[in-house]
Amino acid sequence: MKRRLFVGGAFAGLPIHLASAAPQAVKAGGIPVTTLGKTGLKVSVIAQGGARMDLHPTVAAAAEHVRRMYDLGLTYFDCARMYWQGRSEEAYGIGLQGVRNDVFLTSKSAQRTAKGAQTDLETSLRLLKTDHLDLWQMHDLRTQNEIDAIFAPGGAMETFEAAKKAGKCRLIGFTGHFDPATHAAMLKAYNKWDTVMMPVHAADHAYLSFEKTALPVAKEMGIGVQAIKIFAKANLLRSLSATECLRYALSQPGVHVAICGAGTQGQMEDNIRTAQGFKPMAAEELAATQKKAVTGAGVYTGPTLEYWKKA
Repeated sequence: MKRRLFVGGAFAGLPIHLASAAPQAVKAGGIPVTTLGKTGLKVSVIAQGGARMDLHPTVAAAAEHVRRMYDLGLTYFDCARMYWQGRSEEAYGIGLQGVRNDVFLTSKSAQRTAKGAQTDLETSLRLLKTDHLDLWQMHDLRTQNEIDAIFAPGGAMETFEAAKKAGKCRLIGFTGHFDPATHAAMLKAYNKWDTVMMPVHAADHAYLSFEKTALPVAKEMGIGVQAIKIFAKANLLRSLSATECLRYALSQPGVHVAICGAGTQGQMEDNIRTAQGFKPMAAEELAATQKKAVTGAGVYTGPTLEYWKKA
């Protein structure tokens, strides 16, 4: 059996000495589930992210990947209107045909007006081949001006609330990775959020920390939290294993789901293995992992690592 050129969800190109012997084939099913905050809904603790569907050469290939992940027991599929210029939603729609009612399906809109959000919703439902989303989210929130626009007359919140009332989406939330203070302000601006998405990873504590600023607010409100940037676009794999990265995120109090942006079957199989054997980190291990994440030769920190946060 040939040794694979990745380890635990890492991208190809990392030093080969990081890889161990090829793992056993992943067993289908057995992925732990959790209650998504105060929603009461049961979801798998890891999700297939739609942002890196663009790593597949065609929509058809991406759709095959999506279906394979479902066959392995994954039931949480995260997407957004803007991913791969709409091709990610198209791939999900094809790959999940016939099993739509067995999965938790999400999408997002970056529109800040009611009209723009409505157009996005209609397009998402068409490409995803469904009559409703399990979760619809306001995408990539960055500034207070955006918050003001969303809640103003004619703002996106009008469409989001109407969609939920009409059954076009079961839950509503918002996402972002730019400014933890803006995230905290958005959480406090509305007391009916079902979910929130934010960066959660072992180096976050060192620079504009969402874990310190926004995560405690979400936890106090009982909101379902989806963790992103778990591997810091693979850069954390300079200091941590992918298993450590994923265990760290899932061990954070208040985190319910880790969105894994893996674009290959092998990467996602490694994430599924970690979830299947997941054991929360104790406080000492969490602290040690944080320290390890920001030390060592060639390890990035601050804005060099987390370029998606505001400067």
